[in-house]
Amino acid sequence: MKDQITSFKVEGIQARVFAVNSKESVREMQRIHNASYTATAAAGRALSATAMMIMTLKNETDRINAQIKCDGPIKGIVVAANANGEVKVDIYQPMIYIPLKKSGKLDVASAIGKGTLTIVKDLGLKNPYTGNVNIVSGEIAEDFTYYFAASEQTPSVVALGVLIDKNDTVIASGGYMIQLLPDCPEETISYIEKRISEIDSVTAMMEKGMNQLQMVEYIFENRRVEILATKDLNYKCDCSRDRIEKGISMLKKDDLKKMISEDKGAEVTCHFCNSKYEFSEEELQKIYDKIK
Repeated sequence: MKDQITSFKVEGIQARVFAVNSKESVREMQRIHNASYTATAAAGRALSATAMMIMTLKNETDRINAQIKCDGPIKGIVVAANANGEVKVDIYQPMIYIPLKKSGKLDVASAIGKGTLTIVKDLGLKNPYTGNVNIVSGEIAEDFTYYFAASEQTPSVVALGVLIDKNDTVIASGGYMIQLLPDCPEETISYIEKRISEIDSVTAMMEKGMNQLQMVEYIFENRRVEILATKDLNYKCDCSRDRIEKGISMLKKDDLKKMISEDKGAEVTCHFCNSKYEFSEEELQKIYDKIK
């Protein structure tokens, strides 16, 4: 089944509801970065959360970046997504190894540690919107939940999961997000809080084979659930030789001159897809002459 993000309308619930299946995208991310199971779980959760956020974008050119900077061994994660459902991920230290918890669960919090979560939304305005919060748990879902409440003043529930087998194969990945609308009645809030405390975790739902619709129907039992929109999700990097060349042209002249005279060329690797771009001494000289 292809990766998809879905938005829902739930009978009698004044909230925006989203769910995502991100298994194939997380698998591709793991392959590209040769990521450990812990790094895959951490970055996979961040990917799913960011993917659901793109359902709130209005224009095709809108983009969202989610950046985690932390003092844990993973050091940082960057997720870049656009309104077309394309997502890419950079994991600063993808090969970290963290033993499983005594419960047998992945120890994502120890991989993250303390730090910050920054969300940047490029909505085509003069300046992008930027929100920044401290990491509260390192479990990713709780950190995104805190971000929405503290930075966007939107009470939300974010639940995420990445299911990995003993061979480090991603067998499921996804999550859901519930965002309360303004003037949401207290009884609705109490109902949602009660249901969240009663239901299985996202990982348990995925182990049972639930898709996005089944997940939301399970959360809001005995209420009619309507699909409002569905968007395909794909791991896709938009790097190119032209974009890399443009980045080189923005270097300081002294640094570029050093690359020409001392390094006799350059090899640039994209952090999101590991594609390599080689520039000869002559090509760097042409770039230098243009900016000069």
